Amino acid sequence: MSAGPTIAPAAGPPGGAGPVGVTDPVGRPDGVGRRRLILRPSTWVTWAVVAFFFINLLGVVGSVVVNSFSTHWFGTWWPAGLTTQYWAEAWHEFDLTHVLIVTLEVSLAVVVIAALVGVPAAYVLARRQFPLKRLVMLLFLLPVMVPPIAYGIPLATVLYKYDLANSLTGVILANLVPSVPFVVLTMTPFIEQIDPKIEAAARMCGATTRAVFLRVLLPLLVPGVLAAAVLVLVRTVGMFELTYLTAGTDSQTLVVALYNAYYGAGIRAPQSTDAMAVLYMLTMLVLLVVALRFVNPTQLVTRVADERRGD
Repeated sequence: MSAGPTIAPAAGPPGGAGPVGVTDPVGRPDGVGRRRLILRPSTWVTWAVVAFFFINLLGVVGSVVVNSFSTHWFGTWWPAGLTTQYWAEAWHEFDLTHVLIVTLEVSLAVVVIAALVGVPAAYVLARRQFPLKRLVMLLFLLPVMVPPIAYGIPLATVLYKYDLANSLTGVILANLVPSVPFVVLTMTPFIEQIDPKIEAAARMCGATTRAVFLRVLLPLLVPGVLAAAVLVLVRTVGMFELTYLTAGTDSQTLVVALYNAYYGAGIRAPQSTDAMAVLYMLTMLVLLVVALRFVNPTQLVTRVADERRGD
């Protein structure tokens, strides 16, 4: 009995580019498009620019970190020796314990007050229709879009007039001006995404407005509130202009103390100020990591694109 016909496997194209019939999305054989993309000059230029940027960034940051531990570094690739002496000197000379406590107090107070004021205001803007609503939204948008120095000087003048500057109260009030609108603009889309029928059903069951907000709406808004709070925290710690214009000797945050260390009167070892700069960078890095834990920039961009397509 003769054997049945055999089917030979399809031979690949010359050069081993891949099996016949496998193509990329534009119809080219698999591998050809990839090789062309890799060999494209614009690809190499883009990667070269990105690599150049990160190498320079790493060099700048690395030099500050190394110099903060150096005994003497001038005209050589590596310092003559390493020490932690200047870290200890900077900690005591600039009273960094007090500065960090003030930074924490100001940041937490701004976050709490901005959330308590901004979330209810965002609820009203998301659920209610009233005259001049767009004008109100524009007023909330201005402190976020306008550079802080543009309204910081008139704001500081008012605070000094009423003896509120040069204190923690003045620093907190100044930082609330951009923080409350930021919370409002961040929370309004979150509230608009919640179906109003959920609130209507709760009211039909006898819940008061306060109970609806605290027991129904607020648990659904926890992710948005956390995201807004973390972003306000990062913004407050890094806010220089408003804090510098209203802070006193005992109410300086870390960023203002760092500026005064570099440009204040007197002669200081550069290693000490670099140690302060490293401490500030570490603080912002930790806050950035925490912020990215609650806020995904890719999801925000996707959501904005979806809303535009829906419109």
